[in-house]
Amino acid sequence: MSDPSHRLPGHLAETDRAAGFEITDDFARFSQMNDVFTRAFWDPSVKSPDTEAFFASYRMEAAPRRGDGFTQKDFALRNAAWLISDVISERSAAEGLREGFQGAIRDDTPVAPDRAEIGPPDTEAREIKAIAKLFGADLIGITHRDARWHYSERPDTRTMAPVRDDVPEGLSHVIVMGHAMDADLVETYPSALAGAATGREYSHEAAIAMQVAAYIRNLGFNAVASMNDTALVIPYAIKAGLGEYGRNQMVLTPEFGPRVRFSKIFTDLPLAVDAPRDLGLKGYCEGCDVCAAACPVKALPFGAPDFGEEVARGSPSTLRGVKKWSSNAEACFGYWAKLKSDCAICMRVCPFTAPPGGIAGRVWYALAAGRAGAWGRYLARRWAARRARPRLRPKAWWARIGG
Repeated sequence: MSDPSHRLPGHLAETDRAAGFEITDDFARFSQMNDVFTRAFWDPSVKSPDTEAFFASYRMEAAPRRGDGFTQKDFALRNAAWLISDVISERSAAEGLREGFQGAIRDDTPVAPDRAEIGPPDTEAREIKAIAKLFGADLIGITHRDARWHYSERPDTRTMAPVRDDVPEGLSHVIVMGHAMDADLVETYPSALAGAATGREYSHEAAIAMQVAAYIRNLGFNAVASMNDTALVIPYAIKAGLGEYGRNQMVLTPEFGPRVRFSKIFTDLPLAVDAPRDLGLKGYCEGCDVCAAACPVKALPFGAPDFGEEVARGSPSTLRGVKKWSSNAEACFGYWAKLKSDCAICMRVCPFTAPPGGIAGRVWYALAAGRAGAWGRYLARRWAARRARPRLRPKAWWARIGG
């Protein structure tokens, strides 16, 4: 396997090396038609009565049951958390576009005809990060646009036929924003209640991405707000220095572990870019399989990173040609469909999701990140195993907020 860096612009090859990316010569862009959530609408090997009931449960067709975390109250809170995201994603449904998911968020603000006077790229980068935090983003990084991570096509949601999925030419930079999920709700996974943590951040990120994009467009520069649409956000988040890729298929951040959702903005505003960071978190994952062991359907890999075959077994939902951990997407989503909600046990049990507090937390993190070498990581894993947290019962969460 070789690195196709000889075919890349120099700045992208450099950040590949800094991020530790290994990409084969036969790498090809991923089609969003093969995303497992999209396949649930057209592929009979994924689509089932369970998947149809899963999607329906996010409306008034939820099927509450007696199980703790799956009552009518739990579904009601989860679905309310998704409301703002749903309003945005459904407003162009008649045109075959699900904004923020299968297609970028459409602009509500025209680009000002005259450009504002701006400072040098490093000044503008600091300002845009401050603006994003003002609107509510928790993490912000900036990187170069990289066509490799953009979907080769997306579905027309009316017919589920593939169509082109492009953003305007000339948008050279990507602002990546992280949105931290509620820690207490995450502790109740798997439950419909916990799904409120996911929905809340999708609603937050829709508003924040649109507001930051509107600010840029008012300056006279183009900006396209984006959530799960248009491009894979994980490589962009890593390239923007926000975290490293974990065994659980998520970006591990120093601030929140994997308890983060990401949005992005494509823009031609001249900005200084951030560098990928070697945080030591991936190194911890290499010797930790807590998430894989906790997965009810064994959808996560136990071995070393590979080019997409350990558990994927030829699945079209697996991005190939990049060395990383890959999941069995069909098994994972099949479990979600039976639950009628997202699972994310792998997020809850990750030691980086809720490290020890105070001085102990700083010591544990330093050991986990490899500051004391392999022996320190061994101690950190032993420490994490001894303080493994039981799941917070959804009834206990409701009792907390009820006083």
